[in-house]
Amino acid sequence: MKIRNSALAGIALAATAALGLTACGGSTTPAATGSSAASAGGDAGEITVYNAQHESLTKEWIDAFTAETGVKVTMRQGSDTELSNQIIQEGAASPADVFLTENSPAMTQVENADLFADVDAATIEQVPEEFRPSTGKWTGIAARSTVLVYDKNKLTEDQLPKSMLDLANPEWKGKWAASPSGADFQAIVSALLELKGEAATEEWLKGMKENFKAYKGNSTAMKAVNAGEVDAALIYHYYYYGDQAKTGENSQNVSPYYFKNQDPGAFVSVSGGGVLKTSKNQAAAQEFLKFITGKQGQEVLKDGTSFEYAIASDVPANEKLVPIADLQAPTVDPAKLNSEKVTELMTSAGLL
Repeated sequence: MKIRNSALAGIALAATAALGLTACGGSTTPAATGSSAASAGGDAGEITVYNAQHESLTKEWIDAFTAETGVKVTMRQGSDTELSNQIIQEGAASPADVFLTENSPAMTQVENADLFADVDAATIEQVPEEFRPSTGKWTGIAARSTVLVYDKNKLTEDQLPKSMLDLANPEWKGKWAASPSGADFQAIVSALLELKGEAATEEWLKGMKENFKAYKGNSTAMKAVNAGEVDAALIYHYYYYGDQAKTGENSQNVSPYYFKNQDPGAFVSVSGGGVLKTSKNQAAAQEFLKFITGKQGQEVLKDGTSFEYAIASDVPANEKLVPIADLQAPTVDPAKLNSEKVTELMTSAGLL
C-alpha cells in the first residue's frame, strides 16, 4: 500500500499547527516523526486527522501508515459530535484532512453539510456494502455491537428481555442502566428511529425515562452492573471484552447478552472515516483511508486491544468476539442515521 514517490512529490505540507482545536481532552498529538518520513526516501507530505475514535487505536494506524508511506500525521483528539461540529464551524478553513468517528451520526452530520470528498473507488471496494453509507461520501472503518450486559449472579439468560424494546416495559423499572448523553447510546437510538419510526421511538424513550438509571459513560454503567447497583446496562460489546482482557475487575460478575434476530438491540454501529473536501493533501488523505480499511489496517483491529470489529478486506474479527455474521444485526443504512432528530426526541423525553 505504499504511495509512490511520484505521487507524493506533489503533496504540500499542511500548515495546521497554528490552528487550535478545543476538543475532548484537548490533545493535539503529533503522531509521526521526521525520521520515519526520511526512511521512506524524503519528505512525503503531512496530513491532519481529526480523531473521535479511540486514541490508542488510531495511533497504531498512524504509526503503521507512516512507517509504510513516510506521510507524517498529526492527530487531534475529541468526541464524535464535538469534532463534527468543529469541522462544520471551520468549513473551508478547516485544517482537517481526515475525520474518523466511533459512530455514524457524526459522519452524516458532516456529509449533510457537504464537506466530504468522494471516497476513492479502491477504498470503497475493500468495505462490504453493509458497512458503508449508500452515498459513498465516507466509509466504515470498524464496528461495534449493541449488547445488554447483565449481572449473572442475579439473572439468567432466560430472564432477559427478548427485545431491546422490552426494556421500556414496567417489569424493567429501576433494573437497567445506560449513558444517554454519549454518542454511543444516541447512535443506538438513531438506529431505532430508522428501523421503527418516530412514534415508536418516542414511546420507547418515554418508557426508558421511567425505567432506567443514568450513568455517565458505558464503562461506568457496566461497573454499576458488576457492583450490583443495577441488574443490566445497554452498552457496546467492547467495554466488556476490553475489561476482561485486562484484570476483569469491572466485569467479573457480568455477562454480555446479544438480542440478535434483527432486533433494534442487535444494531451494529459503523465507525466512519472520510476525507474533507478542503484537504490540501487529497492523495495522502485518501491513501490513509485506504490503508486503515486495507488488510494491514484491519489486522490492527483483529490483533489489537480495542476489541472493535474488523469489517473490511476480508479480515476476521478478534477471535474472542462473537463472529459478526452471528450477531444477526438489522440492516441500517448509516447515511440515514439522524443525530439532530434523536437529540430532539431524547430532549423531549427528558433524557438530555
